[in-house]
Amino acid sequence: MKKLTLDFETYYDRDFSLRKLTTEEYIRDPRFEVIGVAVHHEGDDSTHWCSGTKEEIKDFFEQFDIPNSLCIAHNSVFDMAILNWHFDLRPKRIADTLSMARAIYGTDVGGSLAALSEYYGIGKKGTEVLQAIGKRREDFTPLELKDYGRYCVNDVELTRQLFDLMLAGFPVDELRLIDLTVRMFTEPKLVLDADLLTQHLTMVKSAKDSLLRDAGVDREVLMSNIKFAGILDALGVPIPMKISPTTNKSTYAFSKSDEEFIALLDHEDIRVQTLVAARLGVKSTLEETRTERMLGIAKRGTLPVPLRYYAARTGRWGGDDKMNLQNFPRNSPLKRAICAPPGNVLIDSDSSQIEARTLAWLSGQDDLVEAFERGEDVYKQMASKIYGVDEKDVTKDQRFVGKWTILGCGYGLGGAKYQQQLKNYKVDIPLDECRRIIDVYRQTYPMIPYLWSQAKQAINSMLSDDYMDIGPGAVLKVEGRAGVRLPNGLYLQYNNLREIEEEGKGRQFVYDMKRGRQVIQTRIYGGKLVENFCQALARVIIGWQMLAVNRKYPVVLTVHDAVTCVVPEAEEFTAKEYVEMCMRIRPDWALDLPLDCEAESASTYGG
Repeated sequence: MKKLTLDFETYYDRDFSLRKLTTEEYIRDPRFEVIGVAVHHEGDDSTHWCSGTKEEIKDFFEQFDIPNSLCIAHNSVFDMAILNWHFDLRPKRIADTLSMARAIYGTDVGGSLAALSEYYGIGKKGTEVLQAIGKRREDFTPLELKDYGRYCVNDVELTRQLFDLMLAGFPVDELRLIDLTVRMFTEPKLVLDADLLTQHLTMVKSAKDSLLRDAGVDREVLMSNIKFAGILDALGVPIPMKISPTTNKSTYAFSKSDEEFIALLDHEDIRVQTLVAARLGVKSTLEETRTERMLGIAKRGTLPVPLRYYAARTGRWGGDDKMNLQNFPRNSPLKRAICAPPGNVLIDSDSSQIEARTLAWLSGQDDLVEAFERGEDVYKQMASKIYGVDEKDVTKDQRFVGKWTILGCGYGLGGAKYQQQLKNYKVDIPLDECRRIIDVYRQTYPMIPYLWSQAKQAINSMLSDDYMDIGPGAVLKVEGRAGVRLPNGLYLQYNNLREIEEEGKGRQFVYDMKRGRQVIQTRIYGGKLVENFCQALARVIIGWQMLAVNRKYPVVLTVHDAVTCVVPEAEEFTAKEYVEMCMRIRPDWALDLPLDCEAESASTYGG
């Protein structure tokens, strides 16, 4: 299979650009135009540039065997979407240097072609694209077009060199996952129900108007942090505040993720409840903008699934292109608007309790591993220990506490945080009782706290550039400053890991994490590192399962620990059995790790 590296240059202006539009909107817009494309085919001495009409560029592509080639680009989602949506060409394999760099370096080096080229010392990216703003192909002079071609050719050459440099030692399965992730977007199969989306948008807007009327204040007041704070203050409500992670200064805590603010929904004063509900409904326009965006996509075609490969330190996927399918509410109408193509159904399979199972296995807590293996109700077992009753006498509420303890206390959670998180589920337990429950958990499963202490040793090993093994069969290998080597060959990395003295807290381990242009000092400790271990191992397993499913049925989406594929209606039941089998097969590095899944089939993603 020949390697083919390409890069498109396209029309953009101040209003029509990827800064203003999503990738899907931009490429499907009637204003879209390819100015030119550069292609390097393995074995050729030079990179070829072509600028012309759509038909002329399509003819240019005829000299390359794209359907049987490995196509490489930097940000392949963009280039391969153009290749498919405008030229009806789909490579045999897709590689993306942006995704590869994210897996190797995270955000520490920077993902742009310019930053990576500078890091590797292979050359510099040009700036001719800046002069192309607002220019259609016909607006370029022959000399300008020639210069633009040289710029594009240089991008291809840089991308080609980057791929060869990063390919050495890059895991083959991860290359396959990059290919699969890109195709979820560039070769979309999911269909959107425009009628359902229209109905939902009407309901969302109506509910927002109702909230405003009930609050008795206008939208301008609700949308202003200062004015809204003034209203709360006038009602005698303490203003929720927080420290901004970007500015490190005190700011208002008025978002839906701020626990103190959310708690005001249950305030004794109905006026406060109504104001907060209105603020959340008006200030957070996420549901409305999501619905509008999906409705726009429905009018343009099928749903490209935008997923960012290696979005998190642990390798997990994240949302992209201004649509995070990773955090759609469980029963959201938007999920029901995502449909299988005609004649097909969706099979959505969730890898059951994978983090809790991985934690038990990694720590060597064999009795818990065996309970998972036998299919026992480990939540009820935990509740039995907590409340001192027989398993058969455990109530529904007690089992919920047992479930949350198993799923939430494996990473060193303290009593106050445990109490607060239970309150989010309307479960109110005194702080002393919360601390007792945590003690019961740690005494019942002592190997898990021991793993936290091993993780603390791992932090010290990274700091001292030393080596150590963790877990069954040394599944995790601490390799000094390089980080923790995972079984897929990639690493958990902690940039600029160091020990500092923090006032009131003593010695702390911290590392630097980039968020945009900001560098955030982030604390790491034994329990947190164990959480990273388990999430990273779970991600390796989920990736392996995705590839297994995709060998027979195209995977179109992954959310957290779930995999969704499209299957013909006639194969619904046999396909479901196949998917369940794939989700239960154990990787060769964890043959004694019990895996299980729950699979459902339906015509829509929402069931």
